[in-house]
Amino acid sequence: MPELVDGAKGAGRTCIRVLSVDYHPLFREGIAAIINDQPDMKVVSEAAGGQEAIRRYREHRPDITVMDFRLPDLAGIETLTRIRAEFPAAQVIMFSSMEGDMEVRRALQAGASGILLKTMPPSELLQAIREVHAGRKRVPPEVAAPLAEHMGDDNLTEREIEVLVLLCNGNRNRDIGALLCISEDTVKVRMKRILQKLGAKDRTEAMAIATRRGIIRL
Repeated sequence: MPELVDGAKGAGRTCIRVLSVDYHPLFREGIAAIINDQPDMKVVSEAAGGQEAIRRYREHRPDITVMDFRLPDLAGIETLTRIRAEFPAAQVIMFSSMEGDMEVRRALQAGASGILLKTMPPSELLQAIREVHAGRKRVPPEVAAPLAEHMGDDNLTEREIEVLVLLCNGNRNRDIGALLCISEDTVKVRMKRILQKLGAKDRTEAMAIATRRGIIRL
């Protein structure tokens, strides 16, 4: 249950209780300073990783969780999925350091209530928290634009992503085939499809595009 704000300044206003999840202490401290300076919200707990975030959520049942995509144990999206599996009404805003459309798409499909870039000003964070708490989604134009740009694209299959990851790790076609128990010719066919789907002229460009869009992580 949201708390009522004490004091004349916030009399009668609802206090939005926030859980902050990020691996970097300085970033968490900055988030806490911004949020706690507001009359209608406060940070009730912090976590440095996914497992800790789940425990803190169970303990505090925050109104809003702000969480980084990059966490040291569980990935942010996996943490989001586990929290919402246990608490379907959980409202989570995800922080990203890049504008990868696939990462954003996965987060929204997992139930994220908002997406923010870490480069956005503090006012964007505060607005997002208030909008999500009011029951609205928050995906700013800077995030929505690349998402819309690739909306009709033919997505890579899981096996094609596996091929691309192994390629990024320096494996040749023969090595990839051996690791995935497929023929070298099959690897070549899949690489051709990967280039076509990503609109890349060669493997190097395919790796760059896939990394930028959040399809793979290096």
